[in-house]
Amino acid sequence: MKTARRISVILLAAAALTACSSDDDKDATKYNDVPIQWIRGEYTASPSGYTDPVDDHNTVADEIHTNTASRDRVSGASTVYLRYDDDIVAVTRQPRGSLIEIQDYRSGYSRWHHHLRTSSWPDPATQSFRGGGPGSGK
Repeated sequence: MKTARRISVILLAAAALTACSSDDDKDATKYNDVPIQWIRGEYTASPSGYTDPVDDHNTVADEIHTNTASRDRVSGASTVYLRYDDDIVAVTRQPRGSLIEIQDYRSGYSRWHHHLRTSSWPDPATQSFRGGGPGSGK
């Protein structure tokens, strides 16, 4: 009888511990990271980012998204913004070709908020922003 009781207690304890534990990878939605290595190999480095001397901003944004799908996209008159897990890629029309800039989400949103505030992208300055990547508090 003692053995049966011990087994019951162990099983109940295991069930309770399993129910109380959390797995951040299972609960959190993980989105793609910026394909930085691909961008470095595909485009020319410049002091302000990367350039494509031929293709327009929509074509370059499509190429980047096709290589690695972005979480969301906002298009303006001369710039396309691609949202990745923790970063924003801005592809801007230039007189010849396009400029590609990559910023972490918080800095990019702060810099380009006048274009992004009407989108569904959360403002990182508010409590509703939960960011990407590992860690608790999400």
